[in-house]
Parts: sequence; structure tokens; C-alpha cells
Amino acid sequence: MPASVLDGKRLAEQLRAELAEEVIEFIQNNGAVPCLAAVLVGEDPASEVYVRNKRRACEAVGIESQLHRLAADASADDLLKLIAKLNKDTEVHGILVQLPLPKQIDKNRVLSAVSPNKDVDAFHPENVGRLVQGRPRFLPCTPQGVQQLLVRNEIEIAGKHVVVLGRSEIVGRPLSIMLSQPGPGGDATVTLCHSRTRDLAAITREADILVVAIGRPKFITAEMVKPGGVVIDVGINRTENGVVGDVDYNAVAQVAGAITPVPGGVGPLTIAMLLRNTLVAAESLET
Repeated sequence: MPASVLDGKRLAEQLRAELAEEVIEFIQNNGAVPCLAAVLVGEDPASEVYVRNKRRACEAVGIESQLHRLAADASADDLLKLIAKLNKDTEVHGILVQLPLPKQIDKNRVLSAVSPNKDVDAFHPENVGRLVQGRPRFLPCTPQGVQQLLVRNEIEIAGKHVVVLGRSEIVGRPLSIMLSQPGPGGDATVTLCHSRTRDLAAITREADILVVAIGRPKFITAEMVKPGGVVIDVGINRTENGVVGDVDYNAVAQVAGAITPVPGGVGPLTIAMLLRNTLVAAESLET
């Protein structure tokens, strides 16, 4: 029997509807509108699309959005001055610096300059440290989306073996921490794999839940998946045949018990979680 499809697009719509009601309540109680400021350096086409989608999503739930543009040849000092201004702006609750940045700008220096209280991507070292300690201010957006996808679909996590393939700072590492921590959405036994992992297929075949985030199109084949396992594909790869994930979807869907599509899986949830973090930031800063 083919795997059941974990529809991230539909879940994101549900989460946004819930969030819209919370935003209305926040505005009524505080007399302020949650505001997300996006910073875009240069004219990268993919970044333009991402920022546009995020601004539309803000509008749909009643969150105000700002877009601050800098030229592709802007200096690090130019960007840092803008971030300092947004940090002090009491009407801005969340700051999003769209990545990637031009080569002349040190990404880590910039991300560390964003106020931890407005760091809705959860990239600031302070917020990363709080996550590791189990005291998060914000949960990183894509890992939070994956966790919500599992929880809302009533997929048992506690006691299960989760294999996370990919150790990026944005997805793999924080997700491995979140799923292993005690409490709802956690308590899993987590194995974090990467490009240097030996006998990778033997490990992925042991996964009750396999999360793939390595940026290699159709890398995971049916032979690498445990029959009946849950497969979460975080990959977004643009190929000559369109957008595909890190999983060979058609083949793996014949083996797995549940699987996410690409597109329409984790992607929409990432933006929904960004909106959630913006409201959390507003609640913290306005109270």
C-alpha cells in the first residue's frame, strides 16, 4: 500500500488560521500590531521569491511587514547600521535577514548583531544556546515545522528511533536536539548522520522516522528506508525537471508508511513558524 501523504500545505493553512485569531486578540489587548522587518541585500531571484511569500503570509494573518533593501555591493557596515536601527525600533518585533548574503559580508557577524529578542529565525548564538539548554526563546522555523508536522499528524515520537540526515545549523543540528529533548514532540532516540557517516543506508533503514535535509536531489532511495517508516523530506532542489526533494518520492512512497511531498510538505510550515515566532516576539516585547 502506498504511503499516506503528510500534507504540509494544508497543515500550514490550519496553523495560519489559528495564528490569525491570536493576532487579533494580541492587537485588541496591546494596541500594537506585530511587525516583521525583512532585510534583503542584492537581487537574488530565489531570495526575492522567499521574501515576497513571507510578506504575503504576514498580511494574511494580520502581521505587519516591512521590507528593507540594500544594494548587492553594500558593505557589512551598511547592513549592521540598518540592523542596529531595527533593533531600536519599538514598532518592529521581529527581524529577518534573508540569506544568502553577498560574499563581502560575514554572515555570522550579521546574524549575531540582530537582537536576540527579535531574532525570529533563532540563529543568534544566545538563542541557539537556549535551545540546547531546553529553554528556547524561539524554535528555529524549519525544525519547528517538522516537529509540528509529526505532532499534528499524531505520529509517535517518544521512544522512536529518529535518523536526521544533514547537520546544518539551520535544520539538522537543531532538529536533532529538539526531538531528543524531554516533553511533547521529543523523547526520541536520535542519530545525526552526515557526509562522513559510514554505511549510511544501514543506519537509515533502522529509522522509525527519517528526516532528510542534505540538498541532494532524490538521494534517498527505497532501499534506504525502513518498511512502514515515516519519511520527512526537507530538501528543495531545482532541476531541469522541476523542483524535487532529497528523497526519490515515487519509489520511497511504495515502502514508507507516511511521506512528505516536495513541494507542499515542510516548506509551507517554515513560513508558518516564522509568523508564530513573530507573534511570540511581539508578546515578549509588548508585555
